[in-house]
Amino acid sequence: MDFTPHFFWASLHARDAEAMRTFLCEGMGFVEQACYREGDRIVHCELRWPFGGGLMMASVKPVSEEWRLEPGSFGAYLGTDDVEGLFARTLAAGATATLAPHDTPYGSREAAVRDPEGNQWSFGTYTGAPVGE
Repeated sequence: MDFTPHFFWASLHARDAEAMRTFLCEGMGFVEQACYREGDRIVHCELRWPFGGGLMMASVKPVSEEWRLEPGSFGAYLGTDDVEGLFARTLAAGATATLAPHDTPYGSREAAVRDPEGNQWSFGTYTGAPVGE
């Protein structure tokens, strides 16, 4: 298997995409790369995670089979070197704690929150097992 670095983009839809964009940038630390709007709807927004990869998001479409993502059904793990800081920022920005910062048996410091739209975010210092293990 080729483990050449490639970008990985997750994707989510939000009922209130402007509020979600603000939460993700100001509360979690994503960096907005581009954001395209049509009226009061976000049709495509690219947010970079400072440690690599990113998230594409948009306003939920009324009925769409082309890319059906129900708001609040997303979950992701984010690598960070500041678990306590990210946990505190997300709570201050409106997230609900689902798992307080703690140490795991596999050597990671981790926590988890649910964002204002109901999506689950976990984050920690674990960056994955070395290639080949």
